[in-house]
Amino acid sequence: MIDDKIVVYQTFMDPINANIVKGLLDSYGIECFLTDENIVMLNAMYSAAIGGVKLNIFEKDIDEITTLLQSQNIEYEPEIAAGKEVDKVFCPECHSANVSYGGSINRKFNYWHLFIPVLLMIYPITMRKAYHCFDCNHEFKKV
Repeated sequence: MIDDKIVVYQTFMDPINANIVKGLLDSYGIECFLTDENIVMLNAMYSAAIGGVKLNIFEKDIDEITTLLQSQNIEYEPEIAAGKEVDKVFCPECHSANVSYGGSINRKFNYWHLFIPVLLMIYPITMRKAYHCFDCNHEFKKV
């Protein structure tokens, strides 16, 4: 047991998939553990920065784990590919699908959004939202 070397077998971007594989290996009696799981659960943005959740195993178990995981053939299917049709929005100017909905880049406030808060002495907190085409920089509202 002293000569066994611990290696990182696989990395996962989310701790859920890592725990599924770890649970499978534990149920077959294969010793393994996860590292960096807690920091990824703390903030998911750290996952890419630290390299994801790492599944650590003993080097002597690599062949057994590889055959076990290949025999299980676990595949994860994204929700969009599960038969749901997604309504795509196309730009009316260039007909591109590279469109996103969010805060307006060109015009965030109009004059009423500035005049009424000054009159009522409150902070102006509204923002105009629109679709933005990243190919031609056109902003529009969905019709």
